[in-house]
Amino acid sequence: MYTDKTLVCKECGKDFTFTANEQEFYAEKGFTNEPQRCKECRTARKNASRDSDGSRKMYTAVCSECGKECKVPFEPHTDRPVFCSDCFRKNK
Repeated sequence: MYTDKTLVCKECGKDFTFTANEQEFYAEKGFTNEPQRCKECRTARKNASRDSDGSRKMYTAVCSECGKECKVPFEPHTDRPVFCSDCFRKNK
C-alpha cells in the first residue's frame, strides 16, 4: 500500500527516504504530516535540548499561579504563563 518516498530535509537540504514502513507507522499513530528532517538532523535537534550527561535540560521558572519556584523542560518567556506541575495538573 505504501511506497518509499524521497523527501528533502528542511534543516540540511539533503534528500532522505521516508520508507513504506515509516509511513505505515505514521498512519497507525494518526500522524498526518510527513517528517521534515532527516534522521541525523532529528537526532541532533533532540540532543541539543539535552545536558552533557544526557538528561533533559531544565530551566528555573516561577509558577504564574502559586508563585513557587519550579523547573520546566523549556525556556520560559515573559509573554506566556508558566505553571509548576501541581498547578498545571489543576488547570489541565
